[in-house]
Amino acid sequence: MKRVKALVSGRVQGVCFRACTRDRAESLEVSGFVRNLPDGRVEILAEGEDDNVNALIEWASHGPSHAEVSGVSVRELEFRGDETGFRVRY
Repeated sequence: MKRVKALVSGRVQGVCFRACTRDRAESLEVSGFVRNLPDGRVEILAEGEDDNVNALIEWASHGPSHAEVSGVSVRELEFRGDETGFRVRY
């Protein structure tokens, strides 16, 4: 099990990135959240099975069709298991 925080850069706001991330995370049974940051990036906190979290971050490296991802920085965190479901934060 793993927990990561990812910051996604590029044209990632206003292109349904958060909703698509939530849908992908739910299909992968990953818990956590996604939210827009004031500087234009998107933050993802994800935890779950290693392969599923990795798959979500791999997907985020290109995102939905209208996004233009220029970079993803990922920091591994200590797994806590306290996230339930995956939600969009506003």
